[in-house]
Amino acid sequence: MHDPDSLITLARQLEGWARDLGFARVGIARAQVGDAAGRLQAWLAEGRHGEMDYMARHEELRARPEALVPGTLTVISASLDYWPETGLLPAISALAQPQRAYISRYALGRDYHKVMRGRLQKLATRMEAAIGPFGYRVFSDSAPVMEVEFASRSGLGWRGKHTLLLTREGSWRFLGEIYTDLPLPETAPEKPHCGSCSSCIAACPTRAITAPYQVDARLCISYLTIELAGPIPEALRPLIGNRIYGCDDCQLCCPWNRFGQLGDPEFAPRQGLDRASLVQLLAWEEGDFNERLAGSPIRRIGHERWLRNIAVALGNGPASPEALHALGQRAEHPSALVREHVAWALLQLRP
Repeated sequence: MHDPDSLITLARQLEGWARDLGFARVGIARAQVGDAAGRLQAWLAEGRHGEMDYMARHEELRARPEALVPGTLTVISASLDYWPETGLLPAISALAQPQRAYISRYALGRDYHKVMRGRLQKLATRMEAAIGPFGYRVFSDSAPVMEVEFASRSGLGWRGKHTLLLTREGSWRFLGEIYTDLPLPETAPEKPHCGSCSSCIAACPTRAITAPYQVDARLCISYLTIELAGPIPEALRPLIGNRIYGCDDCQLCCPWNRFGQLGDPEFAPRQGLDRASLVQLLAWEEGDFNERLAGSPIRRIGHERWLRNIAVALGNGPASPEALHALGQRAEHPSALVREHVAWALLQLRP
């Protein structure tokens, strides 16, 4: 058993240790999700998770942390800045150039899963050095955890109307957690500061934010370009524009993101992904894709979906000779999925 005074001291020390490791903030909450369990259940019942079957399979584990990690009493949440550019203009400019590929800013650099888990492990190791062994597990979007719920309960920010965690420094932050059996004192939650603003709802290209704090994943461009394995619904393809991996529109328009901080160097753009053309990326063969995107979160979608997404983006752009040639080179691809989207793109460019 750890005495209460040592736990209070430990909680006070966490902030400094977290800052030493590059975290933006750290907070503590009880391992209870409250009304969030009912909201998750209703969201799943409406089928808004689409083909993300794991969301339904692991519903109980999300709602009951102690079912995921027995003995869990407390959740330590931490956030890490990732914005890779100075100001918002580079991202907005990329979206305005249809021949360029737009990749969600979080995915331009290293895979955040490994970075976050590695630093959380270092934080837990430092805690052990201070108070001795204790039970814990670290996570970062790697298990059925209600990350935004615990982050908001622990004072890292508040849930924005786009359902992402929002702070006075914006939303360009990764989240990670330490589930622990230590009964640490909680940190105070932060009040919401969205007010009457609904910019994120209006900005969503596919109207996936159906109401404040409600998202239909089946319409979300991040879901369509990352999670969806099969064909992208034809009615939604023109709305995707040049976004080939994820979407940032609901964050780019947020007034709070004007105050975002330049992120950790780990997430600086790699392989020229922040300025690449669609034609360049469509030419990557599977070996190129796997080699160049080693250590990137993009690699998880595989080469087939990569080509599918780029084909749609080219179909939404200008009918340049380069675009038509690049698509023609993929017209007989072995994958029926790729062939379908290439054919659709060619039909848009030369009906």
